[in-house]
Amino acid sequence: MAESPTSRTLKRLRDQGYLAAVVEKTIPKTFIKQDLYGFIDILAIKGCETLAIQATSYTNVAHRVNKISEHDNLGAVREAGWGIEVWGWHKKGNRWQVRVVDVS
Repeated sequence: MAESPTSRTLKRLRDQGYLAAVVEKTIPKTFIKQDLYGFIDILAIKGCETLAIQATSYTNVAHRVNKISEHDNLGAVREAGWGIEVWGWHKKGNRWQVRVVDVS
């Protein structure tokens, strides 16, 4: 089974020393996923840093950045001092690579 962008992101964050958790939920009896505050898949903490991440494929990075930039909750998350990033994954040869875009 293929590893998802979310699972790759969790692994990388944990390797970097973050405590990370999925905060996206699936609405029961549907296939609908709901992100925390409308755009956060993963929440990670390390020391006094809080990082909100949208995990996706490389080809969807621009769409996710636009989605976050236009979201009504963006200001509140920024005001809380959280870092906000979009992590877009793609495979180059036999290795997975990530493009990180800071939306903070």
